[in-house]
Amino acid sequence: MKKRKHVVIIRTAVYGAALITAAVLVFIVGYIFIKGIPHLTPSLFEIEYTSENVSLVPALINTIFMIVIALAVSVPTGIGSAIYLCEYARRGNKLVEVVRVTSETLSGIPSIVYGLFGSLFFVKFCGMGLSLISGALTLSIMILPLIMRTAEEAIIAVPDSYREGSFGLGAGKLRTIWKVVLPSAVPGILSGVILGIGRIVGESAALIFTAGTVAVVAENIFSSARTLSVHMYVISGEGLYINQTYATAVVLLILVAIINALSGYIAGKLEGK
Repeated sequence: MKKRKHVVIIRTAVYGAALITAAVLVFIVGYIFIKGIPHLTPSLFEIEYTSENVSLVPALINTIFMIVIALAVSVPTGIGSAIYLCEYARRGNKLVEVVRVTSETLSGIPSIVYGLFGSLFFVKFCGMGLSLISGALTLSIMILPLIMRTAEEAIIAVPDSYREGSFGLGAGKLRTIWKVVLPSAVPGILSGVILGIGRIVGESAALIFTAGTVAVVAENIFSSARTLSVHMYVISGEGLYINQTYATAVVLLILVAIINALSGYIAGKLEGK
């Protein structure tokens, strides 16, 4: 009887926590939509930014550029590291423990510290200046531990029977990883990529020090540019464009939702669904 009561209490607590989490999410998204949608005017979507239209299009384009460049650096590196740790490194290898501790430490570093590092190393030491590439490289370092750990967990979750069956059919190590292990781990890997994209899209502190705040579409990777989150920070700080800030937040939420939907669609296609 007491055991049944404990189960009921725990189940109620779990359901209550899930309901509160969902309610908070709905409240935040609903509040932003209510405040922002009425201010989604055509002037916000003009190609060039001016102090009159406060257009978000240049920042939106720069955000997409930033996502592509940062993922192009961090995803191959993170997945490659995860493959080495799971498939090639020997058990008890001290290097594996060092890499894992390092990745966990990097995950806990505040973004402003990454911004300071990027400003000193990429902007100053490497001579890249305040540019798209400086910001993207800084962000790639920020999301690398996240992608690596999620990819590692996804690869570990692949049953050993898959590998044994592939080896039994005569496939080599590399072919087994490429044709059997990675396709099975795609959903978990994509979840890490999605979380990384969320951090890229929402980052502002590090990008102010590395990419700058110029409100134009970047002509090349060495051009200074602002992303949507930096755009929101700048115009909200001026105190004159609060309504436009809410409207920009709506576009930012829609962008994240579209990226998540595309990632889920790609994962389904790769799984053959």
